Amino acid sequence: MPPFRLQRLAAIGLASAPRHARRGPAEAPPLAGPPAPERCGEGTELRVASYNVHKCVGTDGEFDPGRVVSVIAELGAELVALQEVDRRFGRRIALLDPRSLVRETGLVPLPVSDLPDGLGWHGNALLVRPGTTWRLQRLDLPGAEPRGAVVAELDLPGGLGQMRVVAAHFGLLRRCRTRQVGAVLAAVARGQDMPTLLLGDLNEWRLDRARSALRGLEPYFGGVVGGPPSFPSRLPFLALDRILGCPRAQVLGVEAHDSPLARVASDHLPLKARVRLRLAGEHPARLALATAA
Repeated sequence: MPPFRLQRLAAIGLASAPRHARRGPAEAPPLAGPPAPERCGEGTELRVASYNVHKCVGTDGEFDPGRVVSVIAELGAELVALQEVDRRFGRRIALLDPRSLVRETGLVPLPVSDLPDGLGWHGNALLVRPGTTWRLQRLDLPGAEPRGAVVAELDLPGGLGQMRVVAAHFGLLRRCRTRQVGAVLAAVARGQDMPTLLLGDLNEWRLDRARSALRGLEPYFGGVVGGPPSFPSRLPFLALDRILGCPRAQVLGVEAHDSPLARVASDHLPLKARVRLRLAGEHPARLALATAA
């Protein structure tokens, strides 16, 4: 499996930290933003979302980053994984304005890009609440086309605990997606034991579990077949996008965000869900994860 590449922080002017533990706060001016995560029993409940923004080109053929930002604001999420946020070819500069994201959504982009004017890693970006502290790693995914994933270990603001988020965009070929599943599982297995989410456009439309390239995720993330259709946004019938959680990150109420603006802003509808984090104790999938990896 390709090794992790640790995120460089020079792009946002943060001081360097040791290569094995680069961390930082997600900072922004005070904003109304989405409601804070809530404690529920022994854990925390928060709202998450995943959105392939199609390089800000809508179903009408128009390039309009502003309406993409408006759709993200509609979601009311506290954590959002984005795909296709940068130019695909040449210099991979951001297509979304970070300042507009902060102003309109109350969320802060994590410093994923290695370019001062970039936003994502292979197009993957993560938005979190101000005050979240993080440790980032960037993963090159194997396959016939350049693909990647962002692995973020987060300390939630307000002392609500830790969680891991994997934001990914898998390839178009089934054999490549199968290898990319293995790379993600190996990356998670190398980390600490904590509630873990996988969000992104995983490009798997098959309803037959035996043929699904995502089948290898099941020992850790549970069932991966089906889910709300999210593509194409005007008349969705393919469930290309996923929000998956390990047993300590229970995913509840997954749905496609089907608003009039979302139908035109991108060729994908966003997915949104509630997630209940169990922040203490071991979870039974740990052994299965180590075996799968």
